[in-house]
Amino acid sequence: MFSKIKNDLPSGLVVFLVALPLCLGVALASGAPLLSGVISGVIGGVIVGILSHSSTSVSGPAAGLVTLVLAAIAGLGDYHTFLLAVFLAGFIQITIGFLRGGFIANYIPSNVIQGLLASIGIILILKQIPHAVGFDVDPEEDFIFFQKDGENTFSELFNIINFFSWGAVFIAVSSLALIFTYDKAKWKPLKFLPSPVLVILLGVFLNGIFQIYFPGLYLSEKHLVSIPNIKNWESVFFFPNFSAILDSKVWYFAFTIAAFATLETLLNLDAVERIDPHKRLASPNRELVAQGIGNSLSGLIGGLPITSVIVRSSVNIYAGAESKLSTIFHGILLSVSVVFFGSFLNLIPLSSLAIILIVTGFKLTNLSLYKSIYNKGIYQFLPFIATIIAIIFTDLLTGVLIGLSISFIFILKNNYKNPFSVETETLNIGETIRIELPNQVSFLNRASIKDTLWALPENSKLIVDASNCNFIDHDILEVLEEFKTVVSVEKKIQLNLIGLKDSYELSDQVQFVNILDKEAQQKLTPDEILDFLKRGNERFVKGKWSEKYFKHQVNATAFGQNPIAVVLSCIDSRTSPEIIFDAGLGDIISIRIAGNIVNEEILGSLELSCDKIGTKLIVVLGHSNCGAVSSALYALREGNIASITNKIQKAIDESEKIIHPIQKENEHIFNHVVKANVKNSIQEILTKSPFLLGKVNSKEIKIVSGFYDTSSGEVQFFESIEPVGKGKNLI
Repeated sequence: MFSKIKNDLPSGLVVFLVALPLCLGVALASGAPLLSGVISGVIGGVIVGILSHSSTSVSGPAAGLVTLVLAAIAGLGDYHTFLLAVFLAGFIQITIGFLRGGFIANYIPSNVIQGLLASIGIILILKQIPHAVGFDVDPEEDFIFFQKDGENTFSELFNIINFFSWGAVFIAVSSLALIFTYDKAKWKPLKFLPSPVLVILLGVFLNGIFQIYFPGLYLSEKHLVSIPNIKNWESVFFFPNFSAILDSKVWYFAFTIAAFATLETLLNLDAVERIDPHKRLASPNRELVAQGIGNSLSGLIGGLPITSVIVRSSVNIYAGAESKLSTIFHGILLSVSVVFFGSFLNLIPLSSLAIILIVTGFKLTNLSLYKSIYNKGIYQFLPFIATIIAIIFTDLLTGVLIGLSISFIFILKNNYKNPFSVETETLNIGETIRIELPNQVSFLNRASIKDTLWALPENSKLIVDASNCNFIDHDILEVLEEFKTVVSVEKKIQLNLIGLKDSYELSDQVQFVNILDKEAQQKLTPDEILDFLKRGNERFVKGKWSEKYFKHQVNATAFGQNPIAVVLSCIDSRTSPEIIFDAGLGDIISIRIAGNIVNEEILGSLELSCDKIGTKLIVVLGHSNCGAVSSALYALREGNIASITNKIQKAIDESEKIIHPIQKENEHIFNHVVKANVKNSIQEILTKSPFLLGKVNSKEIKIVSGFYDTSSGEVQFFESIEPVGKGKNLI
């Protein structure tokens, strides 16, 4: 976490500067004590930041819950009872996390998440334009379309002309120019500072100049950050009213807060992963536990409900954050600033902060995003646009639910298409229609199956083959029964119903698929993965292969892969890694090239596997009776074969002392060259790929050599390899 401190501290400073007025704005919009927003911001930054698995997500009080908080405080009668609901909501979230309820995030369509990001970008731009020109009536983080003051997002823009300040405009334009010129030039003496920090300093400096030389442009307190003075600690912390714990209203709002906070957190977590340049994944279940602990603590000392917040997370990422140290540091700064630096922070113009958020907004809603979604087709583009429009004109959660509903309509429409194959066969008895049902038939397929059956002409010959079905929904069975007993009889259709069971129940034996999800993949260590391969090879050698359920695995891996190892092996037809390691579909990335040699394309594939796909073990696998090694031993150089044999020649040269022309047929000598060639491939990988070398040295991944005996089927692994360069071990 501390390895990227030079990136994380400046980005944490930027997030803090943006988050402080946003925390105060949420509290103001929620009708809660002003510092309650700062309390939840500190807990979200420090406590949730430490417990969270995400490297870039920033948590704090969420604008999306403002309406709910207002309703809860009004419904429960006082703020102390509301805090009890927040406290209990945290425990509910912890329970959801331990019950692995984070799986919900896997079912949120990509186009809805991208719509969420784009809409947040648009809202940032629209909501911050008034602040950029000095119209600071609306709280900083009131992102809801219909505002508390009776205005809305667009009407607020029309009011600018009557209330804007030339001083704020000058600071905003200067800040915008600074961001664009600085980000392009990156003046070396200040390269460690992200541009938003300089924007803040510029705003404070310019307003100071205005105060002295141009009083007409000077921005007064209402246009600056406003941190309240702390007169006594009793005015800061509030505590829950535990005497109301049996009140049904308290539990109603506790479950409601937990549900909305959970959904918003999962949405934001997915969105943050999409804009993270490293595409790092975080455990949604661990995130829910972290958020639950944060909410319980926040409710215990007077804070607002906490969620992962996309605005602060986006600023964090675009400011250059590399680890969650940035999030934690921003939380520490929030706590320290209110106590010690309030007078200085109150000099920061809101127009400076507005420019930072507007630039972030443009990054979230760039034109290329719209083009890429449009090119994917209307079924992807319409839910995307609908999500954007809905969020802009309502609020985040309502908009996402509308987007999900429209996506679900398109899913239903797609499922209306035939989930089965319909073929017409000409047999000796005449023309026969054959309908073959798939592995799983759900109620979503009811309409298409019924339409197909009911449309068959009279006197047809029909075969309905359900032999491959492991599950058929009861609704489908009813359709088949109605067709068999009524429709086929009346239309004189001759029906063969094949493979239909008396009953279908989802059972673990049928539904269990040995496929890892991303969370399970990342929990495995390289040694555990190596043990998995060893046990798989033992099963292969003994002939006790595990059941693969390939049809199920196809379904389970349709939308993503989480392989555990990448195997660089020879093209020999007897050495398929998936078979000799008894692995399932999606377990292994197999890279095959004659003689298991290494080139730039192979290195790129290995780096892609470890960096983007998440594999933690690389196996370089040689084998007995290798044709490529044999060709190198006998100096075959015809055509392009030389590109292979020249690579292997190094292993032959290293084995020169024990190789004699008459010994080339000796199996021991031959295999010695094979193993030396594997070792050379590993040396080349680590010599030419600083990325993989760094991962090995930090023990994030492991590289091992293996030797496959084509006569026995056994794989031997050699984990101890000679050190290479700077005393670093390969393994």
